[in-house]
Amino acid sequence: MLRSLKFSALALGLIGATQAMAGPDLTVVSFGGANKAAQVKAFYAPWESAGNGKIVAGEYNGEMAKVKAMVDTKSVSWDLVEVESPELSRGCDEDMFEPLDPKLFGNGADYVKGAIQPCGVGFFVWSTVLAYNADKLKAPPGGWKDFWDVKQFPGKRGLRKGAKYTLEFALMADGVAPKDVYKVLAGKDGQDRAFKKLDELKPYIQWWEAGAQPPQYLASGDVVMSSAYNGRIAAVQKESNLKVVWNGGIYDFDAWAIPKGLPKDRAEAAKKFIAFSVQPQQQKTYSENIAYGPANTQAVPLLDKDILKDMPTTPENIANQVQIDVSFWADNGEQLEQRFNAWAAK
Repeated sequence: MLRSLKFSALALGLIGATQAMAGPDLTVVSFGGANKAAQVKAFYAPWESAGNGKIVAGEYNGEMAKVKAMVDTKSVSWDLVEVESPELSRGCDEDMFEPLDPKLFGNGADYVKGAIQPCGVGFFVWSTVLAYNADKLKAPPGGWKDFWDVKQFPGKRGLRKGAKYTLEFALMADGVAPKDVYKVLAGKDGQDRAFKKLDELKPYIQWWEAGAQPPQYLASGDVVMSSAYNGRIAAVQKESNLKVVWNGGIYDFDAWAIPKGLPKDRAEAAKKFIAFSVQPQQQKTYSENIAYGPANTQAVPLLDKDILKDMPTTPENIANQVQIDVSFWADNGEQLEQRFNAWAAK
């Protein structure tokens, strides 16, 4: 019995030591859906298997007000949050995110330009594209001009309920070349032009707010075309006839950021998790599970050619796309989102 008690005490001691070594549990908040499912396979499960601690996976829809409230009240419960580039830039300017040392992530030359930022690290490249249901249309649309053409392509359209992307698409539909979109949108006349173009389509728009909605709306026939995240469409193409038009797409990074005010042990663990997620093997697994391009270019040679054709960053797919202008949205986002919300509510 004494021997048994000794073994039990030893076992408990080993468990305690392992837990101490593992590091703290991390609450990682992402945009959910197929994106989150890919993150579980590529990042969360391998991180836990390596004995680094548990990942508590949460979801949100990009509401920066939640992050700001946590930071301002010094009650930060999220260790890592997935953000789009304009929100990362604005959050960094407003001192909402922890600064990061680029050396933590290896050779900067191994990453797509712009992936490593002062307060965050892009871990994949994605595009907001025109998607359509080929079962519902007689001919494929060629771009945003066709998206606005309700006579040739009758039916409802899906657009994300927000100014970002929607205003750019409206200008491209009105004949602005992708390379000139932000030049035009920078002026009040250009902004007025975008809203005027949106007026034309307003009766036909079904708004979406979560990335999972466009494929659902398209599959059910609620809309015949929609703006959509390319990876969400690729995720359902095996069981549907949904297609992507790359022409006029807008590409961006999603990045990890650490809300400011975490205890030191959790902040350090969060930084290690970011570094882990951008390793070539983790990046490869992520892109194998959702059609988003790896931020670490060392993962590209590891990917199958069939997978690469659905990536937004291949030369043929990116040729006529627009890189989101982070500075423009950081400077103008608040005002344009307010104007958009007032316009949408009319």
